[in-house]
Amino acid sequence: MTRHFAILGAAAVLAVGAAFYAGQRGPVTSETFIGAANAQDAAEVDTSTIVEMVQGAVDAPITMIEYASFTCPHCAAFHQGPYQEIKKNYIDTGKVKLIYREVYFDKYGLWASMVARCGGTDKFFGISDLIYKGQSDWSKLGSAPEIVDEFRKIGRLAGIGEAELDACLQDGQKAQTLVAWYQQNAEEDGVTGTPSFVINGEKVANQSYAEFEKLFEAELGN
Repeated sequence: MTRHFAILGAAAVLAVGAAFYAGQRGPVTSETFIGAANAQDAAEVDTSTIVEMVQGAVDAPITMIEYASFTCPHCAAFHQGPYQEIKKNYIDTGKVKLIYREVYFDKYGLWASMVARCGGTDKFFGISDLIYKGQSDWSKLGSAPEIVDEFRKIGRLAGIGEAELDACLQDGQKAQTLVAWYQQNAEEDGVTGTPSFVINGEKVANQSYAEFEKLFEAELGN
């Protein structure tokens, strides 16, 4: 199954995620995140500063773009299932280059992304794996501070210091830019749900590893 969403403007998404846990153990407030009233239209935001998260050989014959949300259960299932086989058999062997692009349904997915990106390209996929593995646990927590505390724990496990995590989580400009970047990518590729995939320019639905394998082998001419 795939989680479907409506493409929202940056201001609308930021309004949903306006409450932000700024590293203190105090209450969540809208002022500490990013003012939705100040959010620009996605088309007006310079997204060139956002780094694409890529696994695999640069010159791999197959390029696979994945659109996923850290709060999407089907995305977690993909990452704990088919992705592991795809990585072993196609990404690590130089046949597939994976470009991972985040989708933001809510503030929690945005915060998770900001923590995952806090470690840079070297730590992004390792942190992402930990976020997905723990999704069934942290998603059941009762408050935003508790959930962000769990994200911070994952960041610390990956070797990111408290000061660095604070800086990443309080970067309102980065949050706004990420939202605009997600919207631009989703509109460009016609993505309406997660997880969704684009393989060598063709949209592909979520499916089993065996079905992905057939697609890859066809692209490879086997």
